[in-house]
Amino acid sequence: MKDKAKHQGLRNQLVSILEQKGITDINVLDAIKKIPRHLFLDSSFEDYAYQDKAFPIGAGQTISQPYTVAFQSQLLEVKKEHKILEIGTGSGYQTAVLCTMGAKVYSVERQNELFKKTSNLFPKISIRPKHLSFGDGYKGLPSYAPFDSIIVTAGAPFIPKPLMAQLKVGGRLVIPLGEEVQIMTLLIRKNETQFEKHEFGEFRFVPLLEDKN
Repeated sequence: MKDKAKHQGLRNQLVSILEQKGITDINVLDAIKKIPRHLFLDSSFEDYAYQDKAFPIGAGQTISQPYTVAFQSQLLEVKKEHKILEIGTGSGYQTAVLCTMGAKVYSVERQNELFKKTSNLFPKISIRPKHLSFGDGYKGLPSYAPFDSIIVTAGAPFIPKPLMAQLKVGGRLVIPLGEEVQIMTLLIRKNETQFEKHEFGEFRFVPLLEDKN
């Protein structure tokens, strides 16, 4: 589990690219500067780990492009000690960004292969999510609700009702909506029944699947 000076140099360059692309949240940029993204990828991709690109991670899934991770994290407006529900642990990179920003992260992954991989990786790199769960992301984690914010890291054809129910009033839900291409969507819960919706352009994600595998 090596993180060398050259990796830090590449991370600094990546952060500059993200700033040029419009990421302004200093806490997001600091987290990306700290996290060894190469450790979340197969070693064959190590040389490319700090390019602003998505890569395959097994089980038909990808590690999101750093810009996408930064963009979603910025939309969440993370504060220290915030309780965040993450749907789709995947490689664990997004989880690590949120943990490094001081959030208490509860993450759900439906692919057993990825769930095992990330469960093993986090302790080795001192990332400590509050709870990792193998299960169906559509259902959320009702026993730990309500959450300050919820992030979905896969393209969803609709917003799962259980996730809306598990969001605090004033909370933020960030979800890529759509089948082929997704529109990054932010819901802010105004009260028990009302949500305010904002849209932020097109992104591409692997699909959010129901039931665990």
